[in-house]
Amino acid sequence: MLFPALPSIAALLLLNSVHVVVLVVRTADPAAYGGPALVAAMVVLVGSVLGVWSQRTVTESEHRADLIAELDRSRTEVATLSHQAGITAERQRLAADIHDTIAQGLSSVVMLVQAADADLDRDTAGARRHLDLALRTARENLAEVRGLVAALTPGELTGSPLAQALHRLVDRFGRDTAVTATCAATGTPRPLATSVEVVLLRAAQEALANVRRHAGASTVRLRLDQGTDTVLLEVTDDGAGFTPADGTGGYGLDAMRARVEQVHGTLTVRSAPGAGTTVRVEVPYP
Repeated sequence: MLFPALPSIAALLLLNSVHVVVLVVRTADPAAYGGPALVAAMVVLVGSVLGVWSQRTVTESEHRADLIAELDRSRTEVATLSHQAGITAERQRLAADIHDTIAQGLSSVVMLVQAADADLDRDTAGARRHLDLALRTARENLAEVRGLVAALTPGELTGSPLAQALHRLVDRFGRDTAVTATCAATGTPRPLATSVEVVLLRAAQEALANVRRHAGASTVRLRLDQGTDTVLLEVTDDGAGFTPADGTGGYGLDAMRARVEQVHGTLTVRSAPGAGTTVRVEVPYP
């Protein structure tokens, strides 16, 4: 327990040979020291084997403990890097959303107010028209800001299942936009990982935001189907539609696709000019 193998075996041999040496010195009769010599040899052999085995076991255990500690450090580092990558991706998405909506809207408000100021003395009706447009644009941008703030954290999922969160999201969308919006949940509810629920909720938010900004739709249908192997989220509108280019559709859809791929899912966008748009997200159960 205290020394390396070779010094320990030497000490064991010395300790067990003392009695045999004393017997050999005191008598020349082999019968007097033959038995004790055999017992001493067996003790040395068994003790050496058990000692070496136990030391190797302890060494392997220490090596495994070092490997486990290194694995824990690696996992912590990977988790930190993944968290940082997620923060970077979310910042890029927010920057794109702010550039495409809020910044452009504020620029429009500034231009409309300047136009109203220029028409204030010579064309009161035109100035009022510009101010009305500026007010409408400001209100739309306020709604965009509220949508972005709501999308920062999955507070909708706190204390409620995904289906209820989606129902509330669709109801709020219908109240804010006066668009006929419905939500249906089918299949047998199964527990989902938090990461999957967040991805599906974000996809629904982004799809409805696109409807609000671009579609000009009168009806929107959201469907959540929890099947045996996959969970499906589908958002369909009857708006203006567009022509998807190489499966992409701007910053929002690209960010949505990246999130879906992180949970091994697939994103499909079906649309055509004048035929509405369907956004379909399918994620397999783990």
